[in-house]
Amino acid sequence: MDINQILKIGAQAFQSQLGEQLAGSLSLDKIMDALAGLMPGEGKNVDLAALVGKMQGGGLASLAESWLGDGGNAGIGAEQLMSIFGSGDIMRFADKLGLDQDTALEGLKGAVPEMVDKASTGGTLESLGGIGGVMGMAGKLFGR
Repeated sequence: MDINQILKIGAQAFQSQLGEQLAGSLSLDKIMDALAGLMPGEGKNVDLAALVGKMQGGGLASLAESWLGDGGNAGIGAEQLMSIFGSGDIMRFADKLGLDQDTALEGLKGAVPEMVDKASTGGTLESLGGIGGVMGMAGKLFGR
């Protein structure tokens, strides 16, 4: 699965999380572009391994593990998203989409777990085409 597919999955989850009232007002391309700008990495070279590493370093290791594993995904709260990305990046993301911060955070509650989940299998982040190979193994990120 390549990064554009992961970004599209994230954009669809973002729309779904916000519901039908806002889903039609934002194009998938616009959401994908905003997600790519929010995630670690340069431009479309999204680095989900860096995101998971940041979560692990920020006390959210069990949350990241639930997304990487093959079971259900644990939910994430607005405060946890703010701790991962920072208020400045969240505001820039919201501004790109013409949303207020709370609405943007609500959409990200669906998008971020779904992106990591779909980019992983059995606890391993899969190689995503276009960014140079394997992004990492959860065991390495969590020191196992």
